[in-house]
Amino acid sequence: MRVRFRGITVREGMLIRGDAGWGEWSPFLEYDSGEALAWLRCAQEAAAGDWPEPVRDRVPVNVTVPVISPGEAHEMVARSGCRTAKVKVADHTATLADDQARLEAVRDALGPGGRIRVDANGAWDVETAIASLKVLDRAAGGLEYVEQPCAAVEDLATVRRRTSIRVAADESIRRAADPYRVRELEAADIAVLKVQPLGGVRACLRIAEDIGLPTVVSSALETSVGLAAGVALAAALPELEYASGLATAGMLADDVADHRFTAVDGYVPVHRPEVSEERLARCAAAPDREAHWRARLAEVRAVGQDRSS
Repeated sequence: MRVRFRGITVREGMLIRGDAGWGEWSPFLEYDSGEALAWLRCAQEAAAGDWPEPVRDRVPVNVTVPVISPGEAHEMVARSGCRTAKVKVADHTATLADDQARLEAVRDALGPGGRIRVDANGAWDVETAIASLKVLDRAAGGLEYVEQPCAAVEDLATVRRRTSIRVAADESIRRAADPYRVRELEAADIAVLKVQPLGGVRACLRIAEDIGLPTVVSSALETSVGLAAGVALAAALPELEYASGLATAGMLADDVADHRFTAVDGYVPVHRPEVSEERLARCAAAPDREAHWRARLAEVRAVGQDRSS
């Protein structure tokens, strides 16, 4: 990683080659085999080429701003070319004042016409969320929405009732035993969908249709191979009101594709990047990490066989 993000500085995963090309399998290290199975299904779908036809040839994207200084945030947003910024907040390494300063810098870089959304990754309780959002909404000159302000879906519903800021559900959909609780409790205005955690492009399309909320497609810090699945989802959705969080390839110090997904004028093109053998060799894992991932893949495949029998 170019900067620490989600508490990590190194991103690990596997590529799986199939009849149609490559799929990426990169569940985070702390995820158990049951949770990692959905990620594997996404990789298998991609490798088989089982994606729906796109209805658009480019996808609007946001720039993702990690927990960095205001000056760094301003520079990142200014050079991104995006008109929407997603800013990480509520990190344990930063204060509310730090978040406020970062948002003010992002607004200055975007200008009055840009959109700003914040992501708390479920870090707040209800009262902290309400108090913090008042400060951050002012600092941003108006928030487009707040993503996952609280961990529990019931708390999301409470925050949504007590603030005029739109609420987006991420973890409450992708890591929940029942992602439809968000719909039942009217806990969110927007559904954030990530293709790997939810089992692939077609699985996400079904969830989007069932939940019936406007959708934001976001990444899970993948290489361009993994991002291609997210772009395929965003390209296939009947409606795409909000910018997608799919311009994250630049957060990685390297990539396995020569033509990584890079935003141009706030959009990424819909395409399937080719894996570069040279880059693949350059990104290859050390022998102990390769052994770890091969063993993990065997475990997850065994879980899949058990569930299908």
